[in-house]
Amino acid sequence: QLQLVESGGGLVQPGGSLRLSCATSGFTLDHYATGWFRQAPGKGREGVSCIGRADGTIRYADSVKGRFTISRDNANNTLYLQMNSLKPEDTGVYYCARGKFWVGPVCQMSVSWFDYWGRGTQVTVSS
Repeated sequence: QLQLVESGGGLVQPGGSLRLSCATSGFTLDHYATGWFRQAPGKGREGVSCIGRADGTIRYADSVKGRFTISRDNANNTLYLQMNSLKPEDTGVYYCARGKFWVGPVCQMSVSWFDYWGRGTQVTVSS
């Protein structure tokens, strides 16, 4: 059964760090692009970062460049998002997702490029 399960969210003070994990099953991780998205209250889902098929291109939203790092452990079928220097505007539900079959080594942080999603993990940045 194909699944993506996020973990690692929580409450953190501004300037703090969190590491999100996305455990996947039912498919071979490096055969697909994967990505992280987030959704703040009252807003639409936005792309945070993605990594292309076969560990191809990595992309970040301008708002997180230099602070977030996406990686994946293909042997353990797990995707990660290391988040440093967190800001209150990073607050939201974070989702991991698998790219559609036609997405190759170059990914794009567009919701329409992804077909399977986890249920999300809450990240709250507040003092």
